[in-house]
Amino acid sequence: MADDSEFFKTNFKISQKEHCFSSNVHLLDNLYIQTILTQLCEPSTVQPMLNKLVGICYEELLRVSVNTLFESEVVKKETRMIEFTKEGNFHGKNIDQKTRAVVVDLARAGTWPSHQCFEDLSYLIGPSLIRQDHFYINRSVNENGQVTGVDVSGSKIGGDQEDSFVFFPDPMGATGGSISHCVDYYKKEVKGKAKKYIALHLIITPEYIERMTKDHPDVEIFALRLDRGLSSEEALRNIPGKLKDQERGLTDNQYIVPGAGGVGEVLNNSFV
Repeated sequence: MADDSEFFKTNFKISQKEHCFSSNVHLLDNLYIQTILTQLCEPSTVQPMLNKLVGICYEELLRVSVNTLFESEVVKKETRMIEFTKEGNFHGKNIDQKTRAVVVDLARAGTWPSHQCFEDLSYLIGPSLIRQDHFYINRSVNENGQVTGVDVSGSKIGGDQEDSFVFFPDPMGATGGSISHCVDYYKKEVKGKAKKYIALHLIITPEYIERMTKDHPDVEIFALRLDRGLSSEEALRNIPGKLKDQERGLTDNQYIVPGAGGVGEVLNNSFV
């Protein structure tokens, strides 16, 4: 009997919002996740509910990025129905099981999202081809609380990145300093050439996009929301990126508006 032709077709199209930024920037258009993210940002949302909501959001970010970027392969697998009929096989496309992936934990806000992505990818493809790296990184600030750069106290890189999809799941893309630093490190210090660098965020700002587009235009950015609450009224009436000079999402001490506050603090129940 002939194979079902539908099993060999893939036509995933990301649902994303219109903008005037680089084509590597993907702002997801998803009312379900938008609602979850709204709840996540509310002042009353604390642990353990916060971890649950962050997990739901990152499942969606990972799903969309994998569907958009990963390659497929044709497989033939028995189903439980093979006991009863010789047609009890699935023959069609799956995610390529030879795919390599690295998930980078940007401690401390990125620890839980990184673990979620690492675990979900381990179910999807062979665990031996996936690893989790760690960066111990935080903002460096001046006496006025303004961000002056990043402070890296250490890292644990478990191998090369050759032909790998390298994920950076960091909830808040504010200034872009931390992600830019880490991507730069992988490009210069980690052996091998990555297939693709992928940043996964709950919320990003126009300032983040400007920094990353300048520093690393090759990075694929997936975000659930673009926050530009301090922009001009004219900019807010137009699609994102059309009036870049009038768009702003950061306070003077680089917190996102409307944002979610200190997500790293709430995720870890550690307010220092």
